[in-house]
This record gives sequence, C-alpha cells and structure tokens, in this order.
Amino acid sequence: MEKKIVEFTNLLRKAGVRVSVAESLDAFNAIDEMPLEDRELFKDALRTTMVKRGDDIDTYDRLFDLFWSGFHDQLQSELKQALGGMPAGFDLERLLEQLRELLENMDIDLSELAKALLSMDSNALEKLIQQAGEASEVQNIRNMLQIGFFSRRMIEQMDMEGAGGELKALMERLREEGMDEDRLNELAELLKAVQEAARRAVRQFTERELDKQNHDYIERFRRESLLEKSFYNLTEEDLRRLREVVQRLAQKLKSVITMRRKRERRGKFDLKTTMRRNMGHGGVPFELVFKQRKKEKPKLVVLCDISSSVANVSRFFLQFIFSLQDCFTKVRSFVFVAELGEVSQLFRDRDIFDAIDLALDGGEVINPYTRSNFGMAFHVFWRDYLSAIDSRTTVVVIGDARNNYNDPRAWCLREVHSKAKNVIWINPEAPGAWGFGDSVMDKYLPFTDVAEECRNLKQLTRLVDKLVL
Repeated sequence: MEKKIVEFTNLLRKAGVRVSVAESLDAFNAIDEMPLEDRELFKDALRTTMVKRGDDIDTYDRLFDLFWSGFHDQLQSELKQALGGMPAGFDLERLLEQLRELLENMDIDLSELAKALLSMDSNALEKLIQQAGEASEVQNIRNMLQIGFFSRRMIEQMDMEGAGGELKALMERLREEGMDEDRLNELAELLKAVQEAARRAVRQFTERELDKQNHDYIERFRRESLLEKSFYNLTEEDLRRLREVVQRLAQKLKSVITMRRKRERRGKFDLKTTMRRNMGHGGVPFELVFKQRKKEKPKLVVLCDISSSVANVSRFFLQFIFSLQDCFTKVRSFVFVAELGEVSQLFRDRDIFDAIDLALDGGEVINPYTRSNFGMAFHVFWRDYLSAIDSRTTVVVIGDARNNYNDPRAWCLREVHSKAKNVIWINPEAPGAWGFGDSVMDKYLPFTDVAEECRNLKQLTRLVDKLVL
C-alpha cells in the first residue's frame, strides 16, 4: 500500500497538485487508523492530508478515480456488449458447459490469453492487459497521437494474434471431435466478438493511462478546445463546462487587473525629476520619484440582444462582467429583441447564474418572442436612459445587427457615442457578413470605437481584458 501511496503522490505532483513529504507521511498515518475497505473514507482521508487548495479538488477527485479504480467495470461492459451482439436464443452457459466437457477429453495446450478469451474471464483479462501495459511502458505515453502506438504495442505483447490462431485451431479440433456445426458457428461468432472487445479494452486502458499520466495536459487541451469552439456549436454539456471555465478565467483576469492597477498607482519612474532632486547628493539617486497618474474605474452600460443567434455570447459576457464588478464603478445592463428593458436589479437580487438565465429569458422585462429591431431598441434607450451616459461610461452592444429591414435609427447610437467614453460592439458574425442582407452593421460602424467579431470564448476573453483596462 505504501508503494501505491507514493505512486499516487507523484501522480498528483505531476498534475500540478503540491504535495509535500510531510503531507505524504500524514497520509500514511491516516490510513493506518482506518479500514481500507471503506472507499469513500479512504478517499476523504487522502484528500484531507494531500490537498490544500480548493482549486485542486477536481483534479484530485479525477485522478483518484483513475488511479484507485481499475478498469474492470469497463472491461465487463465490453464483454457484455460482445454478448449483446449474439442472435436471439443464444445460451452462453450451455455452450460453455459443452465446451468444457469436450476440452476435458482433448489434449490441447492453450495460452493464458486464449483461455481467458475462451472463458470470458474478465479478471484474467484485466491482469493480462495490466501486465502488457507494464511491459510496453505505457506509463510513458505523452499525447493523444501515441494512443494507437501503445495500444498496438500492448496487443503485440499479449500476442493477441497468436491467441486468435490458437482459437481457430481449437475450432478445427472441435469440428473433428464432432461438435454440432450450429454450436461451432455460435462459438466462432462469440470468440470474434470477445477478441474485438479485448482490443477495445486495451485501447481504453491506454486512454486511461494517458489521462492519468498527463492530466494537466489533457485538461489544458480540453479547455483550449472549448475556448476556441464557436458559440453556435456549443452543446448542453459544453455550456455546463464553460460556466466553470469562465469562472476560472474571470478570477484570473481579476487578479491580473488588480496587479496592473497597483503598479499604475505607484506610477512610472521619473528620471528627470529624480536627477534634479538628487543634485545635493552629487547626482546619486538616493530619493526615487515616480510619475503619478490616477486612473478611475470606468462605468459600464451593456445592451444585450437576447435573440437565439447571440444568446451564448450574451450569456458568457454577462458572466464575465458580473464576476468582475469590482473593476467598474457601476454596471447597468439592458436586454432587447425589439423592446428594451433593464435587468440590472436581477443581478443585485439574485445569484449570478439565476440572474443570467432570467435576463436571457427576458419574459419578466420584455417580450423575447418578437423579431429583432435594433432601431426600436436604440430609440427606447435614447429616449429613456441617455442620461445614464457620461464621459466615463463605456457602452457595450452585443448583437448581430440583423434588423429585419426595419429603420436602423443609427442617429440614436450617434447620440450615445457623442456622450460616452467609447462604444464597443461585439458581433458573433464575421465582418464579411456585415451590411449584407438585413444586417445594418455598416450603418452603426461609424458610431463605434471598437467593433469586433466574437464567435468563441477566447475572443470574448480578449475583449473583456481590453474593456476593463
């Protein structure tokens, strides 16, 4: 057990979880005081002694399951799937019993793998796969491109082809011994399915080893893939995972912004003033002087189109912004399709995710089931909320500017632009589509300071980074 604990500790360190020697010793002491049969207690004891940061809990839980749980369940699932492909009325027990009776009277020597495949012994197969993994040094796998290489190496180490040849020879012997042809056909079909199940199990073992040995790389790869995936192609599972990604990115961005602003408060080194002030010291700069420049936090007004085509952009932008509220003096949010309504109070009264869901549903403040009309929404904002804009206000518009051939009323945005510090437009469509069809983006462009395409979370992160600085 001590050896396994040391291996698990090294695995955690490799994944970026900091585990000291003292904490490893604490883990040894903890397991001496508890029954190892209680899996959950064992897991909690190791977590308590080895994990110090909340951010590492997910990594610990995943690696614990990969390291301490064999892939026995997956192997059994593959074998069941092989049986599921057999014809209706197939009786496995009867076939195996007849096979055992015939083998007792035959002088035939089978390899361990052939015996395991023939009897569908999942325990024996698991042991053989693990031994092949050690012999093939699968623990050295580093990336996804090596999965096929190590899987083939393990299959060769197990001599899967040789075992298949043994089973074919056995089939011929059984035919000579007078086994019923129908039973032989059933056995041949079963053995073919079991061998394929064993090959799939080898690949799954290799994939698990990659995930275990390179957890940090795999997680970065998955996160990068999500960051670059178009909002239009997100699944429900992607949306759930991206919530967590946005939270981490927002926290990281907030830390970076705080550090930058601390440096800005200190100011830049003023060489000329420093030299003048230190003339009395012979020009030796004992007293350093810095140029002070006060930078006030910006105000923010957000206008979100909540039609289905831009809903995910709006969702993640709002999550970013309200995770970074400390970076702004004040944030006011409005949603629109044709009508426009303010949802700022939702974010003051509710949990951020509930507030976003309610804001994007729109039912409490506007009718979301109408056709987009940017001109109408901008006119309502100009008429009722223009006083919210001043020279410290950044206005962010999220929308595709598809106006259904209505009057764009670009003059309303012009009035907003003339009062605001700047106007930023986030559009999920590519610039090549702006101004074509019912898009009126070309009418609004003269009254924006920044207008950028935003189709994925990576682009959105860069925009938010610019916005808060």
